[in-house]
Amino acid sequence: MINLKLSKPSRSDNISRRLHHLLMSIVCVTSLCFVSTLYLQSSFSFTNVPFLLFAIPSISINGSLNNNSNNNNNNQTIFGGLMHNMSDGKLLLRASRVAKVTPRVLQDVPYCNNRVAFMFLTPGPLPLAPFWEMFFKGYEGMYSIYVHPHPSYDDFHVPRDSAFYGRRIPSQPVQWGTMSMVDAERRLLANALLEPSNQRFVLVSDSCIPVFNFTTVYNYLAGTNLSFLGSVDDPRRVGRGRYSRRMSPGITLGQWRKGYQWFEIHRDLAAKIISDRKYYDLFVKFCFRRPCIGDEHYLPTVVNILYPEMNSNRSVTWVDWSRVGPHPREFERADVNVELLDRIRFGSECVYNGNTTNVCNLFARKFLPSAIVPLLKVAPLILGSDP
Repeated sequence: MINLKLSKPSRSDNISRRLHHLLMSIVCVTSLCFVSTLYLQSSFSFTNVPFLLFAIPSISINGSLNNNSNNNNNNQTIFGGLMHNMSDGKLLLRASRVAKVTPRVLQDVPYCNNRVAFMFLTPGPLPLAPFWEMFFKGYEGMYSIYVHPHPSYDDFHVPRDSAFYGRRIPSQPVQWGTMSMVDAERRLLANALLEPSNQRFVLVSDSCIPVFNFTTVYNYLAGTNLSFLGSVDDPRRVGRGRYSRRMSPGITLGQWRKGYQWFEIHRDLAAKIISDRKYYDLFVKFCFRRPCIGDEHYLPTVVNILYPEMNSNRSVTWVDWSRVGPHPREFERADVNVELLDRIRFGSECVYNGNTTNVCNLFARKFLPSAIVPLLKVAPLILGSDP
C-alpha cells in the first residue's frame, strides 16, 4: 500500500522553491528558443515545419506574426498570447508536426521542467478560479493553462496578475452530447501540444477542483508513463446500446468502449489522438447526435483500439454517480467540508505503477459556484497553502 504523506511547506521553503522555478524557467525558455531557432534554420524552412519559437506561450508576442515568404501560408497568423486564426485542420496538422519534431530538439535543452497542461473546457467564467489560483501559486514554469470558453464570452475582466490571464484559445460553440465536445477536446490538446515542454495534459471543467496540492499532483502524473482515461465495455443500453453497426468494419461492437471525457494523458498519446482521422470521421458520420454521445465514446474507443498499453484504464477525476440520471451529483456550499474532501482523496483503492494505493483521485467535480466559499476556507489544509 502506497501512502503519500503531505506536509505543509515552510515560508522559507516556498520562497526558495519559487526562486528556483523562476530561474529554471528563464534558462529553459532561453535555451529552447535558441535551440529551436538553430534547428529550424539548419534543417527546415518555415513553409514545412511548425513555428516552434512562436508556439511558446510563455513568450510575449506583440502584435501578429506573419510568414512573409512567397507561399500560401499568410492566413496562418499567430497573435499575441494564445490567439491565432488557424482553422482546426491547420491547427491539428501543425500540432502533430510539433509533436514529432520537439522531442529531438528538447534533448539538447538543459533544465527544462516538464509542464502539466491544464485545459479548461467551460461555457464562460471560471467561478472556482480563486481555488485554482491557490493551487498554482508558487509553481510558475511547471504548468500551462488553456481555456476554451464559448466564443461570445467576454474575459476582459480577468486580472493581469491571474494565472488565467491571456490563456484563452480560439474556440467554437460546444453542445453537450454532440461531437462538438470532442472537437473542443482536440482543439485544446492541439493548442497545448504547441508548447514543447507540456508533457501531461489534464482536461477539467469549470466545476472541477484539485483535491491535493500541486506537488502531489505533479509528482503523481510525472511519475508514470501511463495515461488516465476511463475505457470500459459497458453492456447496458448506455454503453453497447449506443453502438451503430454502420461503423463496422472500422469499429466493431467488441471494440466499442465508454468512459467520461475528464482525462489526463501523456504527450505521446495526445499527439496520436489529434492525428487520428479514420475513427474521428466514423464518429462524425454515425455518432453525431443522441442517443450516441460522442465525448463518452470517442477517446475510450480509439485508445482501446490503437493504444491500450498506454492507458491505465481509469480516471483521476472523481465524480459522484450515486444518483440515477444523465448527470452526476452537484455539490453546493452546504455540502463542502473536510470530511467530503478526505473521502474523495483517500476513500478509493487503485493500482499506481504496479502498487496498490488509496490515492486515486487528483481532481473532483461537480462543484457549483457557491462552493467557493467553503473551499477557500479549507484550502490551507487541502492545498498546503499559507493561511
